[in-house]
Amino acid sequence: MRNLIVIVLLSSVVFASCSGEKKQAPAPAETKKSDVEVLREQVKNNPQDAEAWYHLAELYEAANMFQEEIEALNRVIAIKPDMGYVYFRLGTTYNRVERYEDAVTALLKATKYIQNQPMIYNNLAISYGKIGKTNEEIGALKKAIALRPNYAIARYNLGMAYLKQGKRKEALNQYQALLKFDEGVAASLKYEIDATAKGKKS
Repeated sequence: MRNLIVIVLLSSVVFASCSGEKKQAPAPAETKKSDVEVLREQVKNNPQDAEAWYHLAELYEAANMFQEEIEALNRVIAIKPDMGYVYFRLGTTYNRVERYEDAVTALLKATKYIQNQPMIYNNLAISYGKIGKTNEEIGALKKAIALRPNYAIARYNLGMAYLKQGKRKEALNQYQALLKFDEGVAASLKYEIDATAKGKKS
């Protein structure tokens, strides 16, 4: 009787017995590509696919890969420069990585395409505040509140901006407005107002 012969063919193994019967081992399951890999391949094959770049940016954001997200969003803008929401996303991400001047530029661009989104103005105010432009910060927050009077976080931020300028009365006005619809945020602002007053006395 012949010895058993083992033949390796690519990823499968074929056994030949003395009777000539062949049995093929099952092929290993293919490794499924991640969504990021699929989209990277897609934009590599079609660099002008703005939708693929945008979805890739979303995945990068979910993975806290903010530099990669910024690059992907800028690719979207290069292809479709009139997509206002992309500028909003880009500005928000610039804030996360502390690139506040870039955030201001992107968010101002967003306001040219989207005039009725208070979140854009709130995020723009954050950017202004981080670079010491308190007057511009207050102006942006007033626009956010004009668009949505019950925007609690914008009113809180406005109160805090007023405190930076020593305008306690104006900050208290925001506290009083907050009491009508969000007592929790109102209490947080009142705590900051009281702390500022105590700091002046000490």
